[in-house]
Amino acid sequence: MSINISLLRQAFVSQRQFYDDQNFPRGFSRSGNFTLLEASILEQHGIVLKGLYSKTIEPQNEHQENFVAVVTGSQEPTNPIERAWLKYLKLTTCKTKFHTLFGRSKISSPAPINHESYSESDSL
Repeated sequence: MSINISLLRQAFVSQRQFYDDQNFPRGFSRSGNFTLLEASILEQHGIVLKGLYSKTIEPQNEHQENFVAVVTGSQEPTNPIERAWLKYLKLTTCKTKFHTLFGRSKISSPAPINHESYSESDSL
């Protein structure tokens, strides 16, 4: 299903730009995680996409209904807007793995003290 990106953009029109200062304080395009197209999609249509994802906005057209089906997992993403939002969700909701060069080996604990081998006469 090949859809023109300008037709898709008209299906997800938003009056405000979307920013996520908590996860991307320098913006989507400067984060290094998104292409320029993905960054512009998130900035221009993120308010509507977030509303559809959180179910605060009802789908108004077929493209928005397909988007809701994709984010619920019943369909595979077929257009750049759906893929950009899924990428955003993956980066913001999944725990990131942290790798280090220094490992931590298991530290052996000291041998337990055997209280049975002491008698009362051994005390100070």
